[in-house]
Amino acid sequence: MLLLSATELLSTDVCADELRERLKDVNGVRTEVWVYNDIPAAIQEARRTGKPLFVTFRCVPCRDCAAFDADVANGNEQVRELAAKEFIAVRQVEMKGVDLTQFQFDYDLNWAAVFMNADGVVYARYGTQGAEGSDAWNSIEGLMTTMQRVLQMHHDYPANLAELADKRGEAVPQNDALQLPGLRNPEKYARETNRSNCIHCHNIHDAQHLQALRENRYSPEMLWKYPLPDLIGMKIDRRNGTQIVEVVPESPAALAGLAVGEEVVRMNGQRIASIADMQWVLHHLSGKATQVEVEGSQSGKKMLRLPDGWRVHDFSWRGSMWNAPPRLAVWLPELTGEALTSLGLPQGDGALEARWINQESEGGRQALRDGLREKDVVIGVSGLPVRVNSRQFNAYLKLNYKVGDELPLTILRQGQRMDLKLRLVE
Repeated sequence: MLLLSATELLSTDVCADELRERLKDVNGVRTEVWVYNDIPAAIQEARRTGKPLFVTFRCVPCRDCAAFDADVANGNEQVRELAAKEFIAVRQVEMKGVDLTQFQFDYDLNWAAVFMNADGVVYARYGTQGAEGSDAWNSIEGLMTTMQRVLQMHHDYPANLAELADKRGEAVPQNDALQLPGLRNPEKYARETNRSNCIHCHNIHDAQHLQALRENRYSPEMLWKYPLPDLIGMKIDRRNGTQIVEVVPESPAALAGLAVGEEVVRMNGQRIASIADMQWVLHHLSGKATQVEVEGSQSGKKMLRLPDGWRVHDFSWRGSMWNAPPRLAVWLPELTGEALTSLGLPQGDGALEARWINQESEGGRQALRDGLREKDVVIGVSGLPVRVNSRQFNAYLKLNYKVGDELPLTILRQGQRMDLKLRLVE
């Protein structure tokens, strides 16, 4: 029970119930375990009890990670018992009002967790995603393993403060999402929260991209966020979270002498409890030639030398990619099956269909002015055949073009082949 007056408890419960109803949050019902969308109250209780905080972030309207969220919040008995007994657990369902200095993580995730002390020291992060999909990395077993590691860190605290100090990020200029200069339509988000105006985690990245664009410091390299340890040659057991199951030949990990079977204990001096912890370390390294220290449980400290461009990877799964410049403002899903076969394209070639052109967007209006029409089928981009899906096409666009460029497309319209050039204006 939180140490609040009866009046305060009633007011808190009523607000939580109203928000839960507006969001239709069917997984947010275990109020005996989870503090609902009230991090300050949870911190107060953590101070009183001496327990660590287990703060989960869930975008309720998003489909990705829905099954995992249901299991964590409302289904799995082991998580529920451990969370209730050993942690002050929080279910945060919007970014409005969240301290952006305290809670820094990969905002493109649809489910994420931050473990911390009541004094603000971060113990660990959990939650990983990649091009394989939202369900490829997270598991109850992996989460439970990280929770047990956090409890050991909490037991050892503050003697272990030196290996935790860098797990909290530096202070950010704007500490509240509503204050971000790059946040589109802030007046909409400032209204009472419902499913259509809750600030999603990826909106934070969206705002950062737009602000950087306005300040003339945007680079598409900003999209290579939170690199996986795979990129430096360490493939990690996704359920264990720290054990190396493969060392890629000739990779930085292999050249440094890391071994299959050992666990990653520290990276750049930071204690590691999960793959997300590794991503946090890698995220703060330059994409140019650099190095990172990895301490293995068997091989000890090894310095990995990373080559120029080591961060390059497929970021097409990221929600924040869609609002990064340039934006075509056209929905282009890929054609499959009979619809693709009927076009008579060479084996291996694909096609994207212009299903919807956003005429409320300047990018969509420009596409119309340049000749694109709904139901046009894109079969070529910059003179090359289409061999990517819709997400990968948009990733290609972000990496290879900028606002003001012309995008050459080859299309089929009612069986007739045409070439268009779409000017990218936003």
